[in-house]
Amino acid sequence: MATPEEMAQSMIANMPEKTGKALEDWLKIVHGTGMEKHGQIVKYLKTDHGMTHGFANLVASKALNPEPVGEADLVTAQYGGAKAGLKPIHDAVVAFAQTLGADVEIAPKKASVSLRRSKQFALITPATKSRVDLGLALKGEKAEGRLESYNAMCSHRVRLENVDDLDDDVKAWMQLAYERS
Repeated sequence: MATPEEMAQSMIANMPEKTGKALEDWLKIVHGTGMEKHGQIVKYLKTDHGMTHGFANLVASKALNPEPVGEADLVTAQYGGAKAGLKPIHDAVVAFAQTLGADVEIAPKKASVSLRRSKQFALITPATKSRVDLGLALKGEKAEGRLESYNAMCSHRVRLENVDDLDDDVKAWMQLAYERS
């Protein structure tokens, strides 16, 4: 089943064919109206432009809650400002993940980056201005030392404060999580 983010991206990709315009064009039209209420925008798009409710709702949401549209923009936003110094850690984790297999999918979200195969095996989150949390799906493994208990999505976490923290132990845990996914 597709995630909400994947469904929205699919709608955005299909928008030109289904509505006659790309999302960016619809956003310009909406911003040109000066409308600031979600329901008002949805009604306008449905009534004046014949848009279906689903597309009108998506355009209204994007117009009122602008966020980075591309995956690169999502990652850039995560590592902006005080967290900029953490980007090399993120890049090193992604680079290593890509060596695990050709089926590794890098899926940026608003606050983290999911590493998936058939399912998520790791999650990269800039947790503080001085630390990246690397969540790992290692259910059944004992939490000890640097490998801590974490949450329901990722059973374990490793705290990374610099690129050197991505050592052989962490790479072995990532490999194991990848193999289990």
